[in-house]
Parts: sequence; C-alpha cells; structure tokens
Amino acid sequence: MIDRYRWWEIIGIYAGIFVFLFFMLSPFIEGFLVSLKPLSQLFSTPYSFWPENGSFKAYFTMWESVPGFARYIFNSFLISTIATVIVLLLVVPAAYAFARFSFRGMGLVLAAFLAVSMFSGAVLLIPLFRLMRTLGMLNTYWAMIVPGAAFLIPAAIWLLRTYMMRIPKELNEAAYMDGASQFYTFRRVILPIARPGIIVVAIMTFIGAYSQQFVFALTFNSKTEYMPLPIGLFAYFGKQEVIWNELMAASFVGIAPALILIFFLQRYLVGGLTAGAVKQ
Repeated sequence: MIDRYRWWEIIGIYAGIFVFLFFMLSPFIEGFLVSLKPLSQLFSTPYSFWPENGSFKAYFTMWESVPGFARYIFNSFLISTIATVIVLLLVVPAAYAFARFSFRGMGLVLAAFLAVSMFSGAVLLIPLFRLMRTLGMLNTYWAMIVPGAAFLIPAAIWLLRTYMMRIPKELNEAAYMDGASQFYTFRRVILPIARPGIIVVAIMTFIGAYSQQFVFALTFNSKTEYMPLPIGLFAYFGKQEVIWNELMAASFVGIAPALILIFFLQRYLVGGLTAGAVKQ
C-alpha cells in the first residue's frame, strides 16, 4: 500500500512544480506581454514587466510591416507536413524491421543512425548545396523538405523502434499460425497497436521540421514565395531597429498551427508516451 504524503512533502512537490513551470513558461509570458506593449515602452527606464496601456495593435500592424507573412506561415506548414509524411513512410517499416528482425550489422546501422543525428545541419551545408544544385532542387520547396526529412529520420527510427519493441512478439506468432504473411501482420495487427507511437513520432517530426527551416532556407532558397516562417520573422530585424512587439506577435501567430495540431492530438501524445509503462 502506498503511504500518503505528509503536508510538508505535498508543499515541496507543488513548490517544485511551480518553480519548474515558472522557468519553462516565463519566456512565453514575457514574450506575450512584450507583444502587448508599445515599442517606446520597451526601452523605458525603469523597465515595467506589466504593460501600461497594452493592446493587441501589434497583432494587426505586423501584417503590414512584413507583406506576405501569411505565405511564410503557409510555407512552413506545407514544408513540415510533407517532411512528416515522408519521414513516416520511411520510418514506420524501418522501425518495425529493426524491432522484429535480427540481421548481421543491425547494431552498427543503429549506431550509425545515432551518430548521424548528432551532426548539425550547418556542418553539411556545402555538400548539401552542391547536391541540391545537381538535383535541380534549389529555389524549390524540396530544397528544404529533403534535408529536413533526412536529419529527422534517425531519431524517429530510434523512438518508434523502442515503442514497437514493447508490442508482444506473440501477436506475430499467433498471426503466423493463422496463415498471415509478414506484410499482412504488419498492416492489420501491428500498425493499429502502434498508432499512438506513430502519432508521437509524427508530432515530434512536425515540430522538428517546423523549427529547423531557417538555415536551409537561407542557403538553398532565394525566392520569397518559397521562404518559411523563420525568414519572415527575421524580416522584423531592421537596419536601424528591431520591431520587438510585432516580432513577438508574429512569433505567437506563427506557432499557432503547431499548437493547434498538438492540442487536437494531445490524447494520442500522452497515450504514446505512457504506453508500456505498466505491464498488461
């Protein structure tokens, strides 16, 4: 039987949670308050944390400061969605193979995936640029989709493989005894069970693709119509000043699609992260 917490232990737990949430959420709270302040108030002395005469004006003027900002958001969402679909199409069968079959050199291949995920995309910009130029992908969406998906695949394989290893192998054996092929077992038995884990990988991949587009866009693209959200945010940095309130407003508007996606898929996210925590 689990003992109940004493009163000072409960206070300590809630105090720890409060401190953790404060440091996690304080940058977002400060950024939101900055978006409500007039630009002149941001540099006043002494600095005021709470906005005086705050308004949502920056959320309307931001569209005028950077024309076509909606296109930047659409481009980021499109690039992230396509990259996520490509990653899932490659990662799901690969993770199943690494989780269910044993073959020579499997450990070496997994170690290579782990090593590749440690490299920064900036290290490989020059060879990637030459590759994109050879393939004719410069100044296209694919110049950001292909490298982004390539860097996200190794971590996705490791994450989904760990999830699929928790699925009992007896399910494969039972399906085999009933005459099912490996592909039928994978499609009709394993995939429905692994759906929470696949959704977790999809969310992580989408967020990763949404946040890593700045370097690839600057290097492989020079056309405004293909630029993603980070380039649009960079446009608020002027030669003489930075429009901080509009920059913060644009940041919150830009991350809204990712937040909406996580909101609707959060029950799958929690289910996938906690699956296997208890013995069935």
